[in-house]
Amino acid sequence: MAVPKQHRSKSRQGQRRMHIYLKVPNLVPCQTCGNLKLPHIVCSRCGYYKGKEVIDVKAKLSKKEKKKLEKEMKEREKEKV
Repeated sequence: MAVPKQHRSKSRQGQRRMHIYLKVPNLVPCQTCGNLKLPHIVCSRCGYYKGKEVIDVKAKLSKKEKKKLEKEMKEREKEKV
């Protein structure tokens, strides 16, 4: 069984673990719906990427959810203009 020859101090242990931490993801607002998303990835809320619809998200939603999403998107468009 492997046994360390020297004692590792708490300082050295901390220096080794210095880069082990969670990083905050870089989020950007979606151009169409304004929802925060990861860059270079299709928006999971509206299904748009670079201003073009890639995924039809509305097809998977219920009637109530569709109306709510459409209403929010219309409000966002009004704010832009």
